[in-house]
Amino acid sequence: MQTLVDTPLARVTAELLGALGADQVLTDRQQLRTYECDGLAQYKVVPGLVVLARDARDVVVAVRACAHHRVPFVARGSGTGLSGGALPRAEGVLVVMAQMRDIQGIDIPNQRAVVEPGVINLQLTRAVNPDGYYFAPDPSSQSVCSIGGNVAENSGGAHCLKYGFTTNHVVGLDLVTPGGELVEIGGPAPDPPGYDLLSVLVGSEGTLGIVTRVVVRLTRLPETVQTVLAGFHSTDDAGAATSAIIAAGIIPAAIEMMDALAIEAAEKAVHCGYPEGAGAVLIVELDGAAPDVAGELAQVLRHCEAHGSFGTRVAADDAERALIWRGRKSAFAAVGRISPDYIVQDGVVPRTALPRVLREIATISAERGVRVANVFHAGDGNLHPLVLFDDAEEGAAERAEEVAGAILDLCVRSGGSITGEHGVGADKAKFMPRMFGAEDLATMQVLRCAFDPDGISNPGKVFPTPRLCGERPGRHRGGDQPPPGAAGGEVF
Repeated sequence: MQTLVDTPLARVTAELLGALGADQVLTDRQQLRTYECDGLAQYKVVPGLVVLARDARDVVVAVRACAHHRVPFVARGSGTGLSGGALPRAEGVLVVMAQMRDIQGIDIPNQRAVVEPGVINLQLTRAVNPDGYYFAPDPSSQSVCSIGGNVAENSGGAHCLKYGFTTNHVVGLDLVTPGGELVEIGGPAPDPPGYDLLSVLVGSEGTLGIVTRVVVRLTRLPETVQTVLAGFHSTDDAGAATSAIIAAGIIPAAIEMMDALAIEAAEKAVHCGYPEGAGAVLIVELDGAAPDVAGELAQVLRHCEAHGSFGTRVAADDAERALIWRGRKSAFAAVGRISPDYIVQDGVVPRTALPRVLREIATISAERGVRVANVFHAGDGNLHPLVLFDDAEEGAAERAEEVAGAILDLCVRSGGSITGEHGVGADKAKFMPRMFGAEDLATMQVLRCAFDPDGISNPGKVFPTPRLCGERPGRHRGGDQPPPGAAGGEVF
């Protein structure tokens, strides 16, 4: 029988202390508690060990030790994720990439940059702005989130409507596989030959290995930008205006919506000056060639007016534009001004379903007695309902989680998805069967097992009750009958 000092984790700890040193390998429980959760604080696990990686070699050393002793590992960047994707394992190793922050190369003529995974999203944009370029994916946390985390979650942002998600801007990466091998996938060329493994890895939430280098596409700054703020009496009116704008053939860089509760929070936090008495506001941003933007702006203003907008204003300069965006960008944190606790949810519905879905969310909120603030990417139907509660009140957290789950169910019933950009992680794995059948989930697991046959790379994420590798898809180990209690024979 193993003793406490002779566990697989203890052997990994001794090996890594010898290879990397005590300044990179944290074992003190108080230090470990720093990393017990990501941005989703409802889930907390103190990691068994933390490795502070400084370069790709450190990651290889850590992963090889884990692979040798079959100890689970989890990668973590800035820790801003909102789905529990970087939730550690109590018996595992957390590999922290935050010190890998070098921009290794910028190639303006070919519109490429090479970055380490700990590089902050906005840091890259600021580095290439003087040359007339920027990095287009812009999560609301872009001032603190890391590009490695953006790759793991396939992050979007306000401007994904026109410019796409992270996957549209990654052309290559280096990956440490779960076996500890460092491999290069893709590269600066537009269309490398072979299977498109890059698309498999972007958005895989750390379940297929750890990214140590990313080659990204840079985007030229537009000639002009116009930002419109418009108030509406209801989310129905704002949703109708959104649909009218898109139906007119206009693809804005962004269309964002906030409801009255989200506006209230933003005003208390940053005094953004949104129209008083608005039941909803739209932020519409247009960019491109000056003549094109001028024509689109006139149409946007007409469509907003036709659907009852008021207090409409067009930013006169960059300072006014920044103030308009400040309310939206601060919305998640601002909700802390009106509620001691809240759950940030993330679902998607067809854009045309927005008015109905928002009404149903309001009904769920009223029936359960749980307030919900809505702030979201209206242009592509990506909802971010903020479910408010007070954890000091008995049962409040459970009711809030029930409401958050009911909203995800509503999204799926409406033809949408359980996530738009925050990922599945630990939080929403249980909702995957609402979207996918047993055979679908088993097929996804076959791919995962091809990369990670021992199941040590960020286990317990994305898939509900992870099955063991080597089992037949859709079948229970030891026979074709489902285990007791498995509804409909669904085994995952």
